[in-house]
Formats: sequence, C-alpha cells, structure tokens
Amino acid sequence: MTQNSRTEQKLAELNQPKPWSGINAYRSDPLIVDLTAGLHRSLRDEFDSIGHYATSPEAQELARMANESPPKLRTHGPRGERLDVVEFHPAWHALMRRSMSIGLHSSVWESIPEAKGHEHKARATRFYLTSQLECGHLCPLTMTSASVAALMASPRVQREWAPKILSRKYDSSNRPALQKTAVTIGMGMTEKQGGTDVRANRSTAERVGEGIYRLSGHKWFMSAPMSDGFVMLAKTNEGIGCFLVPRLLEDGSANGLEFQRLKDKLGNRSNASSEVEFTDAFGYLLGEPGAGVRTILDMVTLTRLDCALASAGIMRASLAEAVHHCRGRSVFGKNLIDQPLMTRVLADMALDVAAATALAFRLAEAFDQAASNPADAAFARVMTPVIKYWNCKIAPSLIYEAMECMGGNGYVEERPLARHYREAPVNAIWEGSGNVMALDVLRVLSRGKDLFELVLAGFERDLGASGRKTIEVLRAAMALCETDEGAARLLVEQLALAAGAAELARLGAGKIADAFLETRLAGGWRSTYGMLDARFDASYIVDLLYPAAS
Repeated sequence: MTQNSRTEQKLAELNQPKPWSGINAYRSDPLIVDLTAGLHRSLRDEFDSIGHYATSPEAQELARMANESPPKLRTHGPRGERLDVVEFHPAWHALMRRSMSIGLHSSVWESIPEAKGHEHKARATRFYLTSQLECGHLCPLTMTSASVAALMASPRVQREWAPKILSRKYDSSNRPALQKTAVTIGMGMTEKQGGTDVRANRSTAERVGEGIYRLSGHKWFMSAPMSDGFVMLAKTNEGIGCFLVPRLLEDGSANGLEFQRLKDKLGNRSNASSEVEFTDAFGYLLGEPGAGVRTILDMVTLTRLDCALASAGIMRASLAEAVHHCRGRSVFGKNLIDQPLMTRVLADMALDVAAATALAFRLAEAFDQAASNPADAAFARVMTPVIKYWNCKIAPSLIYEAMECMGGNGYVEERPLARHYREAPVNAIWEGSGNVMALDVLRVLSRGKDLFELVLAGFERDLGASGRKTIEVLRAAMALCETDEGAARLLVEQLALAAGAAELARLGAGKIADAFLETRLAGGWRSTYGMLDARFDASYIVDLLYPAAS
C-alpha cells in the first residue's frame, strides 16, 4: 500500500473526506462543458488543461503562498533615493507567468482562427476556471486586457503599446515599458474627496505637446502599482481627460509617481493596491480632452464582466468543495449529503451558482455578437451592470453558506474557502458598487428604453409560458423606478432573476431552470438557503450540477 493510500484509509477511518484537489475543474462542471460544447476542439482541450492545473496540488500551493506572503512596498533605497517598487513572492510571479501564457490579458484582441467570433467567450472560460485557483493575480490581467479598449481612443498610443500588452511573455523586470517583452496596465480613477464621483477629481493635467500632458495630484486607490503604465483620469481645461501614464520614463527614471503605502485589505491579499501622489508625471491623452469618463468607461465595462466571472468561479469552487465534503462525511448514520436538510441547502445554492455562471457567459457571448446583432448589443448595455450587481452581491453569502456546510473544516485557513470568502466582497466593490450599478441601469432606462424592450422580448421568448407574467412584473418595476430612484435595486434584482431563469431555460437546463424560476420568481422573499420544498428533487439538482468524482 502506498503512502497516499494509507493516508486516505486513515482519513476514511476518521470520517474525514480526502482533500478537494486534483479534480479537473472543467470536466467536473457539466454546465461549463455544455456552454463550451460549440467551441473548437482545440479550445476545449485547452480548457481541459486549465481545469486540470487549477485544482492541482501544486497550483493550489502557489495560491496559498502568494496570499500568505503579500507584496511589500519599497519606497526608498539605501542612499535615500526613491525606488517606488513593489516586491512579490515568487509564487505570484509563477501565477502571473502561467496566466499570461494562456492569454488572460490578451486573447480577446488576438486573431486566433479557432476562436473567431467567440473571443470573449473563450477568454471567459479561461478566466472562470483560473478564478477557482486564485483571484488576486487576475486583477492586473483584467485591467491589462480591458485597457486596450481605452487605448483605441488614441491610435498612435495603441500602435506603440499594444504589441507589448498583447505579448504572452511575462516580464516582471523594473525597466521602461517599451524595453520589456510584455507589460501590464493598472488603473487610477478614485480620489479621497470624490470616490465614486470621479467628476469631483482634483488631479490636473497640463498640455505640453500634441497629445502629451503633465499630470499632478493623487489617487486614493491605484490598482496594481507594479504595472508598467496606468490609465488615469485628470482635469484638463476642457474637462476630465483620460491618460496613459507610464511608471518609468524611457531612460529608466521615475515618472513622478510616488507610492505612499499599500492598502491593508480584507482580501485580495496577493495583489497590491496603493495610494499614490504624482507631480509632473508624463502622460498620453486617450480620446478627447474632455471625454475622459466616456473613454475609461469602455475599459470599465470589460472589467465588470470579469467581476461577474470571478464571482461565479469562486462560488463554483466553494460549493464544489462543500459538496465533496458532504459526500465523504458520515453524520447520524448516513452520508451528510443524504441528510434532507443538507441536500436542500446544497441544491438551493447550486441553482444560484448555475444561474450566475450562465449569466456571465451569456454576457460574454453578447460582447462577442454586439457589433452585428442589435439584441446582443442591447443585452450587453442593459445587463452588464445587472449581472455584475447580482453575481457579485450573492457571492459572500453563498460562500459563507458553503463554509457552514463543512463546519469547522471550512473555517480554517488550510482550506481555500477562507480565501474565497475574503475575496468575494472586492468584486462587488471594485468597478462600481451595488448602488452605482443600479444607477447605471436607471441611466439606460431614462435614455434608451428601446434597449429594454429588446431585452424583455428575449426573456419572454425564453421563459415560455411564464414569460408574460414575468415581463409584467418587470414593467411594473421599471415604471416605479421612473418616479422613485430609491427603488432601483428592486428592478435590478428582478432583472437578474428573470435573466437567470431565461438563460437556464434557453440552455435547455430543464428541471434546473424550472426550479430556479419557481423558487426565485414565483416564490416569496428569501433570506437564506435551503428553502426548496419537496416539489423539487434536491438530490437530482446536486448530482447533475456536481457529479461525484470518478
């Protein structure tokens, strides 16, 4: 008998399930396999490889080390000179190297014949699977990928920087951007006095040449300060402008950015976020001088998709581990998963994870098709804030419930659930909190009601017999919001639930779609999980969405 076999036998005798690792995150997820079934075989083989890596003990160990050894800021060198560099554990660099090699920062902008027409969906799959491993290092990759949308507003800057942004050869050296094999891009929007209201920003930008400005001011949150450039907002004479600000000048000297400290965050520990002050920092104007908010919103929209994907991914990873634990632990004479109360709790959670995953992938598909399909363009505009809101909002409570299913075994740092739980709130806060998303939906409602009509028509079609009543409820919520801004969250949540039910139905999810619709749209208000009644086969739901490992 091998050492591993003896260990597993001893764990079984102690009523302890074997660790949740080495179970392919792609193959073990029937929904994601179904969602990607139409993609090219080479892509599906790649997803299989990523799924294998994400749950491997070696990768999980890298995730643990990167979070237990957070980055450190070195502001000064031994002679008192400013350094302003952030040092990371080797595990961070290993994660970054792997994720850049699979194109998490670049693939939607590359010409890959096998992914043509499905670039966002293919990347969404890679991102969703990788988020189940470690989310902190995904922050700079999200911003790097999304930054290309902002750089497109300045073709000259795009031509110069895009080849470095799209390179898959990770380069962590502290050199000028254009001397490196690859670069990453961070973002600086919020300031102390303004926060979400970026139009209240006080940072200034003075024009010194054609498309070239000098920026001075501060940023209260500068994401990923180790990046090679930052997309930043600052006031020009014409209004708020958007700029790409290199971290280092071409001669290797500092570009006026002085990092004050790294934020001591609840989660997202492997990644660095900073406060920064800057004086006469050289920057390239992106777009028109007074159109900075509009320019950066193209970037922000893409980051919101990643927030929804990451939330779905860590919910999936957390619940998969809880189901695995409940299958392998005996309580009161039977497996925990066969205890009726536990079965219904797990099934109830599984419905939300399925809907959140389906919605995130539906949004990625809409991004792919928006240029050629008005219905997809409408879905992308209306539903991006809705899906970001709902996926990110439900993640902390769902992950906590998964933790409770494991009892004390879930409430220890040796398990990734603790890290997932700390990570979950950042996706709801980053790139627009719940209220900001709700206000964005109201903005669309006031300016583009025709977009809502296209989206509602799709819901009604996909929901079949239940469609008409659901649309009536949504129209009533829309009418209420036209006179009562404070009711916006009611509309957003109802839109999310209707969209989740419609998408599960469109995918042919059968009993899963029916159970979600009946318990979320036709049922009463709920505040915890486990509220399924006997009409729904809880064991069927769990076994279908979380099949036992072979």
